[in-house]
Amino acid sequence: MLGTLMFVSDLVLNVIPNVHLGGMLIVVYTLVYRAKALFPIYIYVFLIGLYEGFGIWWFSYLYIWAILWLAVMLLPKKMPKWLAPVAYSLVCAAHGFAFGLLWAPSQMLFFHLTWENTLIWWRIGFITADIPHGIGNLVASLLVVPLVTLLRKLNKSIGLKKYA
Repeated sequence: MLGTLMFVSDLVLNVIPNVHLGGMLIVVYTLVYRAKALFPIYIYVFLIGLYEGFGIWWFSYLYIWAILWLAVMLLPKKMPKWLAPVAYSLVCAAHGFAFGLLWAPSQMLFFHLTWENTLIWWRIGFITADIPHGIGNLVASLLVVPLVTLLRKLNKSIGLKKYA
């Protein structure tokens, strides 16, 4: 269900290019479920492939979302209450701003581009794609702490104390 929620949120926000809740939801799922957050992440990746086709672009999704997951996993579990939302927002926004740069290696590999051509391609896409993506992730990340709190309460209410 969590992976499907990511997918549906993508579809709903598809009218705003490069703005979605996926990054924010990955941060939330990782904070609550830790390593098990990879399940909804890859369900989401699979659903995207089913819906839009398993084109060359799709293969980069196999590692791009895992990078965000890993960045969140590397954050300290216990942070001061004032620092946690800032850290989550910075990680989420940075992933959006860096999305094209993270995507570039797969494009270089699949299309046999040189580093110079890849960097030119990335710089062009940075303004049109990555800036809106990063800003969208930053705005969406304001929901991380309330959603983590809500998800932990829901887990506790259904008896999943490990995730509460």
